[in-house]
Amino acid sequence: MNTQPTPSRRTVLAAAGIATAGLVAAACGRSDDTTSAQKSKQPTVKVTYTPALDDPAAPNPTAKVEVKASGGTLNPDVKLVNASGKAVTGTLSDDRTTFTVNEVLGYGTTYTWQGSAVGQDRLTVPVKGSFTTLDPKQQLNVVVNIADGQEVGIAAPLILKFDGTVDDKEAVERALTLTTTPPAEGSWAWLGEDNGSRVHWRSKEYLTPGTKIHMSAKLYGLDHGGGAYGAADVTSDYTVGRSQIVKADAPSHQIVVVRDGSTLMTLPCSYGEGDVDRNVTRSGIHVVSEKYEDFYMSNPAAGYFNVHERWAVRISNNGEFIHANPETVGVQGSSNVTNGCINLSLDNAQQYFTTAIYGDPVEVTGTRIDLSEADGDIFDWTYDWDTWKSMSAIKGTPQSASVPATPSGAPSSVSAPN
Repeated sequence: MNTQPTPSRRTVLAAAGIATAGLVAAACGRSDDTTSAQKSKQPTVKVTYTPALDDPAAPNPTAKVEVKASGGTLNPDVKLVNASGKAVTGTLSDDRTTFTVNEVLGYGTTYTWQGSAVGQDRLTVPVKGSFTTLDPKQQLNVVVNIADGQEVGIAAPLILKFDGTVDDKEAVERALTLTTTPPAEGSWAWLGEDNGSRVHWRSKEYLTPGTKIHMSAKLYGLDHGGGAYGAADVTSDYTVGRSQIVKADAPSHQIVVVRDGSTLMTLPCSYGEGDVDRNVTRSGIHVVSEKYEDFYMSNPAAGYFNVHERWAVRISNNGEFIHANPETVGVQGSSNVTNGCINLSLDNAQQYFTTAIYGDPVEVTGTRIDLSEADGDIFDWTYDWDTWKSMSAIKGTPQSASVPATPSGAPSSVSAPN
């Protein structure tokens, strides 16, 4: 009978080895399939950006800027960097789902997101992308006339002077906040263009001595109209000092300086001669705006140029000062002969000069021409309260004064040369 040969032990082991190898190969094949599936799996974490990176509109630099993770968390390496690679300040929320920028961005600047987020499936996604902020056609700067910590008189208006025209006056005025302690009624009013717009704040009545005033103008990023945006926010914190009022009755040929309700000094003087309109000291509430120990004044219409005057206190931008004039001492107290200023002796002028501060009212009476917008920069107190409020832009088109801060033909004055 035929019998099949019995496999040797080596043959059996070899066959077993072949089978084992097959099993290993099959196991390796299943492992590769699992890895590929994991790699193709979509991450659970989703990242959203504010502003949206696909928004074609350039965001305002004051707008909210943040990145959020849903279905996962942001890693601590998340940041927003400027064009120079410097990270802007920001805060990662406690649950690590939101990173919020808390630094105001710049105009016309490109910012780039960097970092990563991780999902609940432990898969990571990059935080990336860029946006460029709004680049205005024009940036308007503003100058505030009262400095922080300054002490002012009871009639002091606060003036914001822009270096260009504000078309959207209502939007700008709504960005202005002014508070007084104790409370005092006041209003903003837009006056005539003077190489740029200007808005004044004035109280209804003279302010109470000791009043503290805080003004905040949130102008950066604000559309001023006509393609112009605010260049910066501004603030001013100041205090009303003592009450000092100059009672200046032209027919009396003197001024009476009243401090906190009591007469501080009575000084003989000479007012405008009044023979022609330009020589009339204007009646009305003037406001002390500046003062100089030495001034050189020119008035071509009156025939004098670069005349050295001492202890000059400006009360209007039409050329009116309270100042020393030795040439009129002989008639001070008895006759009015000036070109519109209020003349004092050297000693009296210096005595008054040392007491005057910005915002002191000078109440001129008894002349034939009233102070008006034609007389220059600070004529705020010539308006009754209802008219002044009508010059605000909040309630519609402001009833604006139409003349610049410096009238044409006004006497010029320059500080003494070095």
